[in-house]
Amino acid sequence: MPELPEVEALRDFLQDQLVGREITRVLPLAVSVLKTYDPPPSALEGRTVAAVHRHGKFLDVATADGGPRLVTHLARAGWLRWYDSLPATPPRPGKGPIALRAALDDGQGFDLTEAGTQKRLAVYVVHDPAQVPGVAGLGPDPLADDFDEARFTGLLAGERRQLKGALRDQSLIAGVGNAYSDEILHAARMSPFKLTGSLTPEETHRLYEALRSTLTEAVERSRGVAAGRLKAEKRSGMRVHGRTGEPCPVCGDTVREVSFSDSSLQYCPTCQTGGRPLADRRLSRLLK
Repeated sequence: MPELPEVEALRDFLQDQLVGREITRVLPLAVSVLKTYDPPPSALEGRTVAAVHRHGKFLDVATADGGPRLVTHLARAGWLRWYDSLPATPPRPGKGPIALRAALDDGQGFDLTEAGTQKRLAVYVVHDPAQVPGVAGLGPDPLADDFDEARFTGLLAGERRQLKGALRDQSLIAGVGNAYSDEILHAARMSPFKLTGSLTPEETHRLYEALRSTLTEAVERSRGVAAGRLKAEKRSGMRVHGRTGEPCPVCGDTVREVSFSDSSLQYCPTCQTGGRPLADRRLSRLLK
């Protein structure tokens, strides 16, 4: 799933490619992709792109003079495919991975694509991004200038749950998903099952520093990378996520995994759990 660093890199890329250009066609191709109907996608046609914004994991293409905006969430298996020259043959609705195609006045454009059978990629055409429920409910951006340690401490103070779940909660902190929560907890040397309410001030400081540094470094690695290579860049920068069975780059211990019904987490026992492997989540005692 694209998370804050990859979506920020896509925002940078689209800002360079789209601003000042006219949208000539917006063609939804998957029945499930469009979540709003008024205004219709055709309301974007003939509009000039003014800016591209990011809200957590959402991309927001804004048109000039307060016109409608194209807001999308790429979900687990979605991506953006850019064309310097769009194919001459239009795609067929319901065939293949393309969920939506957008064309520009200079012949360039992009597809929003989604692999797999679970279609969760979402597109909204709205006048205000706050009209998108997922955007309206977002917590603060962890890379915002005003997201200081005091604010982070205040957010955690009202929580009593496992760190892994807290970091992934978009209403608490926007933009962090399964992969980067693993990376943040590894950098902070904390168990994913540790409770927020058990954190000492020193541990809260360590977690805050790991959150900011991990995301900042990932954004910097992704900046300037072409859209088609961002997924590979994300994988190459991971220390524990997706690296089950490989040696931890910090201590050399074997990276282990805990599986859930629809996801998994990876961690290093030596770095994060005092050398103790975590059992299956449903059978494990919480590690403090």
